[in-house]
Amino acid sequence: MDSIIKKKKMNGATKRFIAICTIPTFLLYAIFVLYPIVNMFALSFVKWNGLLGQKTFYGIQNYKILFTDDSNFWPAFGNTVYLIIVVTIVTFILAILFASMLAKSKIKGKSFFRIVFYIPNILSIVVISSIFYMLYSADYGILTPIMKLFGKEYTGVLGNPDSVVNAIAIAMMWQAIGYYMVMYLAAMDSISDELYESAGLDGAGKLSQFFNITLPLTWQVVRVTLTFFIISTINMSFLFVKAMTNGAPDGASNVLLVYMANQRSAGNFGYAMAIGSILFVFAYGLALVVNKLTSKDPLD
Repeated sequence: MDSIIKKKKMNGATKRFIAICTIPTFLLYAIFVLYPIVNMFALSFVKWNGLLGQKTFYGIQNYKILFTDDSNFWPAFGNTVYLIIVVTIVTFILAILFASMLAKSKIKGKSFFRIVFYIPNILSIVVISSIFYMLYSADYGILTPIMKLFGKEYTGVLGNPDSVVNAIAIAMMWQAIGYYMVMYLAAMDSISDELYESAGLDGAGKLSQFFNITLPLTWQVVRVTLTFFIISTINMSFLFVKAMTNGAPDGASNVLLVYMANQRSAGNFGYAMAIGSILFVFAYGLALVVNKLTSKDPLD
């Protein structure tokens, strides 16, 4: 009987200790994450310049203007979706390909290649944007003499509405590949070599081993990174566009976060919050869909 009472007291003390440890974390999460999200949605229904003046309840007018009257919103939304799709697919393919080449291969200097691939991720976005801005420049970029070798004139890609988004996508992929490659490498290094040796003895080739051993055993990491791709592409698109073009030419390279920031700077704070709300719902919904579609374990 005494042991049961002591056990209940211990359980009660453990629960209080857990509560004491988690309450500060929950408060910080509520203050810095939940409150800004709720406040963003609330402000999307007002008309306000963001600094002074009275907040005027505007109802759903911000959203009505956004979907029906704003000719700049949908191109910015399309660029955001395009970057999410293209950057995710290409970065994922190249990152997992390079990781597979380095993980179980006998290439000399593998540590060197790991460091080299990861270097772009530790560079400032401003530095990377400057590098690619100079690379793309028609005046002193390396592409100008290359195009001259083929007898063609190079006029630049950042000033061309048809190529500017692809140019930004290349810079984003160059920055991200090494980061995800290291994540995949860590997962692949934990796979036992005996599995590959057994598969080799059974006649399985490298491609078959990748799809039947490597990919299934790293699938959970892949699932996590797919969500990372969505969030990071949205955030990084803002930084790269802001640093390289600021939406030029004529808004052709605008993405939703840049457009939202420009609306905020123009004094349309409530309208900017409406754009942010749409982006939040889209990103969260897309992440849920991706998680649902990839929830089945390939090993099953």
